Amino acid sequence: MISAVIIQLLSGIWLLTAAYAGGAVIFALALRTLAARNAVPEQQSLAPPDWSVTVSAIERDNLATVITDGAGRVVCANTRYGEWFGFDSAPPDLELDEDSTDRLREGAREAWRTGTIRVESLVGTSGRWHAVIRRAGRGQDYLVWELSPVEMVDLGARVVRLLADKLGNALSRAGIQAAAVNADGEILGANADFLRRATGDSESELAGREFVEFLTADEYDRIFYAREGTSGEDLRLLHIPIADPDLPPDETAPSLFLILDGGIRASDSAALPEIEALLALLPLGLAMTDRDGRFLFANKAFRRAAGLEEQGEIPPFPSDLVVREDKGAFADSIRRHASGASTSGAMPVRLDASPDEPVTLSLAGVRGLGDAAVLLSLKDTTEETRLKRQVAQATKMQAVGQLAGGVAHDFNNVLTAIIGYCDLMLLRHAPGDSDYDDIQQIKANSNRAASLTRQLLAFSRQQTLRPQTLQLPDVVSEVSNLLKRLIGEKIELRVDHDRALGAVRADPQQLEQVIVNLAVNARDAMMSKGDFEGGVLTISTRKIGPRDIRGMKNDVLPSGNYTALVVEDTGTGIPADALGKIFEPFYTTKEMGKGTGLGLSTVYGIVKQSGGYIFAESEPGEGARFTVYLPVHVPAAGTEPARKQPEAEPRAVFGGTGRILLVEDEDTVRAVAERALVRQGYTVTTANDGEEGLQIVQNGGEFDLVISDVVMPTMDGPAMAREIRKLKPDLPVLFMSGYAEEQLRRQIDFAGMHFLPKPFSVAQIGKKTGAILGERAAGAKPAENGG
Repeated sequence: MISAVIIQLLSGIWLLTAAYAGGAVIFALALRTLAARNAVPEQQSLAPPDWSVTVSAIERDNLATVITDGAGRVVCANTRYGEWFGFDSAPPDLELDEDSTDRLREGAREAWRTGTIRVESLVGTSGRWHAVIRRAGRGQDYLVWELSPVEMVDLGARVVRLLADKLGNALSRAGIQAAAVNADGEILGANADFLRRATGDSESELAGREFVEFLTADEYDRIFYAREGTSGEDLRLLHIPIADPDLPPDETAPSLFLILDGGIRASDSAALPEIEALLALLPLGLAMTDRDGRFLFANKAFRRAAGLEEQGEIPPFPSDLVVREDKGAFADSIRRHASGASTSGAMPVRLDASPDEPVTLSLAGVRGLGDAAVLLSLKDTTEETRLKRQVAQATKMQAVGQLAGGVAHDFNNVLTAIIGYCDLMLLRHAPGDSDYDDIQQIKANSNRAASLTRQLLAFSRQQTLRPQTLQLPDVVSEVSNLLKRLIGEKIELRVDHDRALGAVRADPQQLEQVIVNLAVNARDAMMSKGDFEGGVLTISTRKIGPRDIRGMKNDVLPSGNYTALVVEDTGTGIPADALGKIFEPFYTTKEMGKGTGLGLSTVYGIVKQSGGYIFAESEPGEGARFTVYLPVHVPAAGTEPARKQPEAEPRAVFGGTGRILLVEDEDTVRAVAERALVRQGYTVTTANDGEEGLQIVQNGGEFDLVISDVVMPTMDGPAMAREIRKLKPDLPVLFMSGYAEEQLRRQIDFAGMHFLPKPFSVAQIGKKTGAILGERAAGAKPAENGG
């Protein structure tokens, strides 16, 4: 209407104004009607993705980002990805070495499962990268790959900066001219003494000019500065390739030329002290040998990387540093570089100090330095090696955990059948019967086996947890009396707590198991001492903040607020070679037959599934310390932070007259469950898998409860439950599984969903079924805590 008035004022044509205004009103009403008619839920009204907008959003100067679909095809990538890897390349098939490609491919599989994963130190032909892979999209059917370059030291640029700074000044005071030159012979940088001698002006700018234009030679191949001519002082040139020893040989790498006055004769080694002083200042691990392959000099960085003492004597030959199998090839390579043309190369060797980790050692033949013939370069890879071991250990633990979880799940099905048949047989045998005690023994051993499977599930982080908001000192207090009986009278128990500890969210029963397992291990370590007369077990809780974590310099523990549980003993300690294996299942340092090897692996699984971290520290003969870090829980507004008392189970008020659909693919488990429910008076219909169970409901079957396994072939339990709930929205479902309830909740979660962990007894399935149907019959809201 405002537009119509404006048109009237401008033109004075009232008819046009009225027509325009009327048309605007009609058009607005039509739009409103169309919008109301086509109104759809928010998710359905989302427009198809505009990848050009996505490209604009992910543009980064220092980050390569690419998005792939479920088939691994690239659907979107930013400019940096195309420059660094090429738009025709799809991850994980990038220009990386075999190990990096395998780790990136495994990372993609993990991202599809867990949602996000980080893969460190990928080695490619053009550099090194860290990758973060995230699952994204409305249907979680895309992967977002972010590859950031590892911050590498540009050795050429660093040498140029050093020449223009204190190192260049130090060389000038020593009368040494230095220039960094690229592979095309152009000067990258030089110190002030070179500028003065080459141009007469120490402030000149030589970058980009040819290095050889400042030099000349006479008929005897003596070298002079072109500005001074052959009447000046002849020069000695030392050529040092600037290359990263961890990367393949690069002919385009820059070089450092050191120029000294006075031509060197074959027997002249007066310049060696000056060269040694220079090499000692450089941040690279460098050493020199003579033509016979004997060490002349090695700087501190080289000694550290080779595992030598910084101030001690070096061995006569470089081959003395490597393992016996590599000595011959290494010595031959040194002799070849010493006697041939001035060339450079690299070879992998295994050092005596760390024979399990091959390193790359670079060699370069040098001329014009008298006795010096070969320059060796070795990089300190201690930190990189440590990170590689951590990644390998984490990968191994994850694989073993998945195997343990799968074995435990299948074993739980067997135990469910054994325990169930024992219960059914006990119903026909009274105490005093000749078979009664034998059946009880079978059931008791089955329950013992079930506890072992729970430990395996704890290690694989697949056991069912009942997390609560609690204070660690309360848990320690509740378990203290039990600990005093477990550790005996000769071991003193000391307990110490910090003040103002933050609350944590965890399963109190599982935390008690963590404390008991650690205490029992500490007791055995102290009692294994030959002269054992007593010991001290200390359990303490500590408040840990971001500043404390930064002080620890721990790369694994994220910054944040934690409450730490510390368990220390005065036992024999843990050997250094066993410290990295103690959390592996079935690994034990105890004598044969005295340990299952599942105690610490169970602790590890419980802590990790609770969102925490555990670290072990030990010195042989001085005891061990285990520290568990649990993140401080900040409850949402309106929730109760204090620890809740366990709720009483609902009474089974239903009399066993319900109709039950039982879906289980294991024949023995299905048979036991059916007999147990029929004995309770229920009408039971069975199905072998999810498809058969769904078909029974679709064909008109009326039921009061569905009892289903979770993992089944063709159609699993959650998929079947979704389809059944579309037909029967109020029908409760009881899932049976050997896996954790938390995993099931992530797949499917609705009101009326209940959970029964395997293995279960005849009484347990009957009680659980009666409680659910009792609530349904009474008209109560279905419990959502899974019972």
